[in-house]
Parts: sequence; C-alpha cells; structure tokens
Amino acid sequence: MTQAAQAFDVAVFTGTFDPVTLGHVDIINRGRTLFRRLVVGVGVNPEKTALLSLDERADLLRAVVAPYSNVEVKTFSGLAVRFVREQGARVMLRGVRTLGDIEAEFTMSLANQVLDDGVETVFLMAHEEYSHISSSLIKQIAELAGEDDLRKFVPEAVIAPLMAKIRGRRRG
Repeated sequence: MTQAAQAFDVAVFTGTFDPVTLGHVDIINRGRTLFRRLVVGVGVNPEKTALLSLDERADLLRAVVAPYSNVEVKTFSGLAVRFVREQGARVMLRGVRTLGDIEAEFTMSLANQVLDDGVETVFLMAHEEYSHISSSLIKQIAELAGEDDLRKFVPEAVIAPLMAKIRGRRRG
C-alpha cells in the first residue's frame, strides 16, 4: 500500500462530546464511510467544565456507535494531534457548523501543522439540520425542558443518563 493510501486508512475525530449530539453522530456516520477505520477520541478540555465524566461520555458514545463496525471510541488527555498519531492515523476529522467554528478550526489546524506536519485535517460541514446544535445548547435544553425536547437533538441512548445527571446536579 502506498503512503498516500495509508494516510486515509484511519482517521480520528476528537472532541469533548459533553454530551454527544445528533450533529456529532452525523459527522461520525459520514466519516466512517470515508475511512476504513474511524477512532472517536473523547478528550479533556481544560477550558471547559464537563457535566459528564470522561468515562460517562465515552460509554455513551460507545452505545451510540455500536452499530458501526469500523468505529471505536477511546479516551485521551493532552494534545489531540498527538492522540491522532498514537492511533496510527494521519488524518484528523473535524466537523464545522458555523463561520465561528471555521475560524476556530482554521486556527487549530494551523497550530496542529506546526506540531505535526504529517497530520492533515479534513473538515466536514454539518448538515443544515444539525448546524445549530451544540453540547452547550443541549445542556440548557436538558435543564429547562425535558426528554421529548431532547430527542430532537441527541441520540436516544443519551437522554436518560443526561437527565439523571441534570437532576443530580439540581439536588447537589
């Protein structure tokens, strides 16, 4: 296999996934058709306070992607570009929703090129129906609305654990 063919053999899609949304699932589903193997890296962002623990986020993602035989979920801390290399990948898959996302992702992509010029970033535009969905929005909806409303934004497997966490936070 040539080096060019190997470069697109494995891709890594990283994020905090707090919680995983239908937009994330859309990028995962589309990415898994472009690459032989897709690793979803659930990471720690020191600038964000996560609602769900790292293990909870990874477990929810595993439940959601279980039907996809070529997708696996792993946790990591540290630089995403290093995690990509640890997975034997040369492609970092990123989803973008808005112009703000594009600007932020462009900056991150340039930094990643400096850190490892052998890792390429591939961007997938969010489908229109998911372009407004963010994990922050989901947490607000979970706090203020209910399960029926959440079904429009997150996979079914996420609803009960997310609502339990929200209820626990209210009591705490």
